[in-house]
Amino acid sequence: MHYDVTDHLLIVILGFFVAFGPRYIPILFFSNRKIPEWFNDWMKYVPVSLFTAIVVKDIFISGSYKFISSGNFDLILASIIVIIISYWTRSMAISVVFGLVAVMLLSMVV
Repeated sequence: MHYDVTDHLLIVILGFFVAFGPRYIPILFFSNRKIPEWFNDWMKYVPVSLFTAIVVKDIFISGSYKFISSGNFDLILASIIVIIISYWTRSMAISVVFGLVAVMLLSMVV
């Protein structure tokens, strides 16, 4: 299949709307309303749970969607390091940077 410039532009524009919509609609909906406190408390856990789901999947699930019980010692050790750093700093950015460095160094050593 051959894509020309118009096809690429259309994909970028549609991708913009797909990414922008879920961010803008809640702001539009809640801009004139008071957000309930229980909702704010619940939303604090969403980034952590999404981040955990991505990390756990990459460590314990293979590309063919089979459970991996061994062979990822470097990733498991790096995730433990990230958990400790995340708990200590409470910063997602610092945790991601240290996690990337830990994975890189441990994959060269282990």
